[in-house]
Amino acid sequence: MKKTVLLTFVLALLVSVSAFAQPRTIGANIGYGVDFSYQHTLGQENMLDLNVSVPLFSGIGVEATYDWINPFKTHIPWKYKGRWDWEMGVGAGAGVYFPPYLLGYAGAAGHVGVSYDFWFPLQLSVDWRPVLGVEFGDRGDYAPVGFYTRGFYGVTIGVRYRF
Repeated sequence: MKKTVLLTFVLALLVSVSAFAQPRTIGANIGYGVDFSYQHTLGQENMLDLNVSVPLFSGIGVEATYDWINPFKTHIPWKYKGRWDWEMGVGAGAGVYFPPYLLGYAGAAGHVGVSYDFWFPLQLSVDWRPVLGVEFGDRGDYAPVGFYTRGFYGVTIGVRYRF
């Protein structure tokens, strides 16, 4: 019993240390409102991208995507300081709009972006994060369920701190 507990503790410690040793970014994207962004790299070729969005300051949404960094092994050539990357991924999103009536939405999320990592801990990016799915709730004269397309226009400019 003691060996099992000790082995479980050591394994949990190693997993948590390796998770916090990976590079991460935190910042904001400006576009169709504001998105607060957290990115956690998973190795050198993948990352988890979590966003809390405030679209036009009239609601709140959450998106999570699993992204591939430089998919298809197509690096952007650059011989100066810093590094260019591009990423694409898929995931899910959900949220709520408030005025003039209450609407909820849920659907599939995507992410396509180009980012520049400076030689100091700053990242700039241009991202497109569409969310397509179902909207439901009080839609005025419409049916209570419909197709959600507002998230299709999610082009943003991001500024993030790398740590």
